[in-house]
Amino acid sequence: MSRMIFVNLPVADLEKSMAFYEALGFTNNPNFSDETAACMVLSETIHVMLLTHAKWRIFTDRPIPPTDSSEVMLALSCESRAAVDTMIETVGTNGGTADINPRQDHGFMYGRSLADPDGHVWESFWMDPAAIPPTAE
Repeated sequence: MSRMIFVNLPVADLEKSMAFYEALGFTNNPNFSDETAACMVLSETIHVMLLTHAKWRIFTDRPIPPTDSSEVMLALSCESRAAVDTMIETVGTNGGTADINPRQDHGFMYGRSLADPDGHVWESFWMDPAAIPPTAE
C-alpha cells in the first residue's frame, strides 16, 4: 500500500477554503467532512484536511500563525509549465494570493508560489528530471 499524506491546515472560513481548494482541482470527501472539517482530496495519496480554528485547537494548543507568516511551504508538482501558470491564475480569482515569492525558472524546473485564503504557502512546480544538469564531481 502506498503511504498517504494528510496535510492539516487551520482555516478561518471553512466554506471559503473548500471553494478555493475545489477551484485548484481538489475534491471533497464527505466521509471525512462535517461543519468543523473538510477532507479535500488531490490524489489517492494526497489529502488536505481543512480544520476550523475550534477543531484545530482539539489537536494542539500551539498558536495559529498569522496569515502573513510562513510555517511551511508545501510543493505540488504539475504536468507542465502551462499547468503551473494555470494554477496560479486560478488562485488569484478564487481568494488566494498569487506569486508571493519570485518565480523560479531553472530551465529543467519552473515554479511559482501562492498563498491560500488563510496564508498557507504552496509552491506549484514543474520539473523535467531528464533535463537536470549533471553535478560536477
